[in-house]
Amino acid sequence: MGGSFYGHTGSGANYLCLPPNPVPTDVSKPAYFSSVYGTEYEVTNRPENDQDALCAVCFVSSRTANIMIPGTNTCPSGWSSEYTGLLMSGYDGHAGSTEFICVDSKLEGRVASSADQNGRLLYLTVGICGSLPCPPYVNSNILQCVVCSK
Repeated sequence: MGGSFYGHTGSGANYLCLPPNPVPTDVSKPAYFSSVYGTEYEVTNRPENDQDALCAVCFVSSRTANIMIPGTNTCPSGWSSEYTGLLMSGYDGHAGSTEFICVDSKLEGRVASSADQNGRLLYLTVGICGSLPCPPYVNSNILQCVVCSK
């Protein structure tokens, strides 16, 4: 998994599923460019901290729609759960915005990858009461997520 550097104010905002076998080009690097870095889990209270994050791709040939639902671990009636996880994104205090993604709760990492190289970073997401209604949300509680298909 990759994306722009966590402290850069420009570049892409989304996380990328990168292939393990990229094909290089012979295109010359221009004076101005965007950069892609590897992605690490930043979960200091878990053993997966600093591991390089892996991608998961959800494909179910018999279903035509899928959706990620934050804040719950159950799908609406008529939908099938593909996996549940934890809602993750970049850190509020870093310069670049990122998307929210649903990461499998196992936080699987690339083998032997806990070197703390930084780059693109993933942090757990909490709900903050105010315009977010509490209840039903709980202030500063880690948000779950589910990927559903139909």
